Amino acid sequence: MIGKNGRSGTRSVNASNCRSCRRPKELPRPRAERDEARLAELRKIVPCAASFNPVCITRRMRAAGSARVPAMAAPIGRMLLVLPCRWLRFSRRLRLNEARFSSTEVAAAAALGQQQIPSAAEEEATAADSEIGTRKKTFSEVQAERQEQAQRTVLINCPAKINEKKFLAYLSSHGHIKSHFFYEHYGTYAVVEFSERSGIASLQDATGIPQIEDECPVPFKSRIFTLTLKNPPSQALEPVRYHKQSAVPVEALIKKLCNAESVSDQLHMLTEEYQLTEENTKLRFLTCSLIQDIAGAYFPDCSVNPFGSSVNSFGKLGCDLDMFLDLDDIGKSTTRRKTGPFNMQYHMKRVPSERVATQRILYVIGECIDNFGPGCVGVQKILNARCPLVRFSHQPSGFQCDLTANNRIAMKSSELLYIYGNLDPRVRALVFSARCWARAHGLTSSIPGAWITNFSLTMMVLFFLQKRNPPIVPTLDQLKELADAEDKHVIEGFDCTFVRNLNKIKPTENTETLDVLLGDLFEYFGNFAFNKYSLSIRKGKEHNKPEASALYIQNPFEQNLNISKNVNATQLERFVNLARESAWLLQQESKAHASPLWGLAALLHTSKASNASKGTKRKKGPASERIRGLLDSLKLNNANNGKRSFGTWV
Repeated sequence: MIGKNGRSGTRSVNASNCRSCRRPKELPRPRAERDEARLAELRKIVPCAASFNPVCITRRMRAAGSARVPAMAAPIGRMLLVLPCRWLRFSRRLRLNEARFSSTEVAAAAALGQQQIPSAAEEEATAADSEIGTRKKTFSEVQAERQEQAQRTVLINCPAKINEKKFLAYLSSHGHIKSHFFYEHYGTYAVVEFSERSGIASLQDATGIPQIEDECPVPFKSRIFTLTLKNPPSQALEPVRYHKQSAVPVEALIKKLCNAESVSDQLHMLTEEYQLTEENTKLRFLTCSLIQDIAGAYFPDCSVNPFGSSVNSFGKLGCDLDMFLDLDDIGKSTTRRKTGPFNMQYHMKRVPSERVATQRILYVIGECIDNFGPGCVGVQKILNARCPLVRFSHQPSGFQCDLTANNRIAMKSSELLYIYGNLDPRVRALVFSARCWARAHGLTSSIPGAWITNFSLTMMVLFFLQKRNPPIVPTLDQLKELADAEDKHVIEGFDCTFVRNLNKIKPTENTETLDVLLGDLFEYFGNFAFNKYSLSIRKGKEHNKPEASALYIQNPFEQNLNISKNVNATQLERFVNLARESAWLLQQESKAHASPLWGLAALLHTSKASNASKGTKRKKGPASERIRGLLDSLKLNNANNGKRSFGTWV
C-alpha cells in the first residue's frame, strides 16, 4: 500500500508517539505547567514574547525556517484564552512601546548607528494605534499618561550653539531617548524624555555639583541640568528649532485673520494660534513634576497636578500654571494590612481644622520651594485667602505658578470643561474667540479687580450653546443622568457627579456655522436681562437672581456661589455695549462688501477712541466713533473688493 508520503507499506502510528510531530508523547501535565512550557518555547523562536498574534507568530516562525511551525501554530490560539486579560493588556502595551518610534528616536538611533525597528512590528503598531484612536480618552487617563511621561523627563539649559546630533548621542549613552524639543526663555532649554527612569538616574550619577567662587550651591539634585561645552565649536552649526511658548500679539494676529476665507476660518485660525501646543503642555506637566520632587521630601506619596487652563482644553499660550498638591493618596494602600487582633495607625500631628492643616503644609512647601527649588523666585505665601496658595515664578519654564492644596472641586471643574471642549470643535473656537475679544477690549485682565474672568466668560459661552435649538452641548444635569456608579463624586458636601466617558455622550444634531454662532452670541448677551436673571449651565435655563450682584453666574458645583460677584455695573455695561457693537458689525459684514479689516479681525481692532473710553461711561447714540470709522471703510472698499464668503462648519 502506498501512503500519502509516497512510501510503500502499511502506515501505522506508534501509540507512544505524538501524531502531529512524531515526537514521544508526554505524560499529561497541569494546564499552568503546559502553558509555561509553550511560552518558553515561543520565546526561543519569537524575539518579542509580548507579540501573541497567531498570524504574526506563524509568519515569523516560517521566516526563521522553523520546523516546528505546524506543531506550534495550533496551540497558540488556545493559549491566548488561558492567559489572564490583564497580562494581555500589558503585553499589548509593551508591544506598542517597543514598536513605536518618534522622530527623536530616529535621530538618536542615527547618531549611535543603531538599527531601526522591523517593518512587521511597525505594521502591528500602526494597526493597534488606529484601534485605540477610535475611543476618546478620559480626563483621568490623559492626566495619568502625562504625569508618567513627566517623571521620565529632564530639563537641560544648553548653550545657544549646540550640535543637536552630538547632544542626543551623549544623552543616549545614559538611556534611550523617546522625544525631545528645544525652546527659548532667557537662554536655550531642551526638554528630553527618556524611555525609562533609569536613564535619568544614570544622568544624575554622571552630573557634578557646580563650583562657584563667591557663592555656595544648595546641594539639591533636581532634574534641571546645565550643559556647557568643553571646547567651543570650530565651525558654524545649524541652529536648533525652537518651539514657541507664547501667543502672537493681537496686531500680528489681526493681519493673519484678514487673509482667511471666511469668519469660520478666522475662528479656527485664532484657535490654532492661541491654543496650548503639545510641547507647552509637556513643559507644564514637567514643571509640576519638578515641584512634586520638592514636596515629596516631606510627603513621599503626594502628587502635584496641573488644573485650570493648563488641562481643560481652553488654555492659551502664556497662561499661568495652576498646581494642585494632592495629599489624598497618602495613607491609602492597595495591600491588605495584617494586624491580627490589633489596629495599627500612624501617630500624627493634630490641628484644629483642615484649613489650618492646609495652611501649615503650604507654608512649609513654600519655604522649601523658596530655599531649595532651582529657578523658583518671587515666592509668596498667600495663606489667608479663601483658597490658600503659594505663588512663585519658575524661571526655567517661564511660568507664573500658583500652588494650592485640597482644591478638589477645582480639579472637577477642569475635568468638566475638558469634556465640554472635546464634545464639539465649535465650543473651543467660540470660547477662544470670545476670550481674545474680551482681552483686546480690556474686559478681562490678569490683575484681580472688577473685570469679568475667563472662567465666567467660558460659562457664558457654554450657557449660550445650551440655549441653541437643538442644543450644541448638554447641561450638567444631563451629564449627571449619564453617569455610572464610578462617576459619582461628592466633595465637601457638593454633588460633583457627571459622566466621565466621552463615548457615552450623544453628538449634537446642530449644524450651525461658526460665523452664525459668533454673531448670535454677541446679540444674545447684548440683549440679555442681566438685571433680572442669572445663568446656570447645570439647568441650562435662566433663574431669578438670588442677590443684587450686577452679574450672577452660578458655580457648576457650589450652587450657592456666584463666580462673577466681583463684576460691577460699570464693567457689565461695557460688556453689553461692546457685544451690541460687535453683533452689529458682523451683520453689516454679511450685507456689505468686505474691507481690509473684516470679520473677527474688525472685532479685535481697537481704535484710540475706544481705548480712551475704557473705564468711562459711553455716550448714547446711534453708533460709536469706532463703528462709524469701520462703516466708512466698508463703503470705501465696496466697489473694489468682492464679497467674503461665510464658511460652513463640518
